[in-house]
Amino acid sequence: MRRIREIVAVTVVAGCVLGTAAQTLAYEGGEVKDGGTISGTIKFAGTPPARKELQVTKDKEICGKKQHMNWDLVVGPNKGIENAVVSLLDVKKGEKWAMTKTTLDQNGCEYTPHVAVMPAGGELDILNSDGILHNIHTYGQVNSSINRAQPKFKKVLTEKFAKPDIIKVTCDAHSWMLGWLVVSDHPYVAVTNDKGEFTLRNVPPGNYKLEVWQETLGKKVQNVVVKAKQETKVTVELAK
Repeated sequence: MRRIREIVAVTVVAGCVLGTAAQTLAYEGGEVKDGGTISGTIKFAGTPPARKELQVTKDKEICGKKQHMNWDLVVGPNKGIENAVVSLLDVKKGEKWAMTKTTLDQNGCEYTPHVAVMPAGGELDILNSDGILHNIHTYGQVNSSINRAQPKFKKVLTEKFAKPDIIKVTCDAHSWMLGWLVVSDHPYVAVTNDKGEFTLRNVPPGNYKLEVWQETLGKKVQNVVVKAKQETKVTVELAK
């Protein structure tokens, strides 16, 4: 019995130590003085594949109003990759999140934006602008999955995701619909525009690892140095 009590006591102490360590390692948001900027372009190395048309097989009176093309790899004329996610991996402190809520719209039987970014613990408003039945289904690595029907009269569903994650989003009612949700514990994360460009502003001076993620091409990490009140420019190439 004494041995059992000793084991329990050690377990409790270890849990407290681990909990304290986890809190110490958590991102700290606050004021940033003399912050720098990271900007650049994410490009495709090689000859980019042509986009493919997606077949609309249901609710054609709403979903078939426009042509649907795949979004899994969109490359612009200058090989800039759209919808790549750029983020800092090892940032421990910096700016606070400026937003607490993100919107993901189901419009024209398509997720808009294709890649949405939100703070960990913040709210996600899922809109149904189509006026038909959708069924949002999420597949996260660390957050629990959501599988919820959204009838036409339910214009907004609100969900929360507590932990940093990259979450795949599909619609069980419309098989071609696909989107992504990037949940981050810090605001130094951006999605590239149609030219493959991104900007991370007001970054505390220091040495960082910059991660680029794209749903088809995977991840790539490179070192970056940020100096006070200066802009650091980077170009990252991704290939199949």
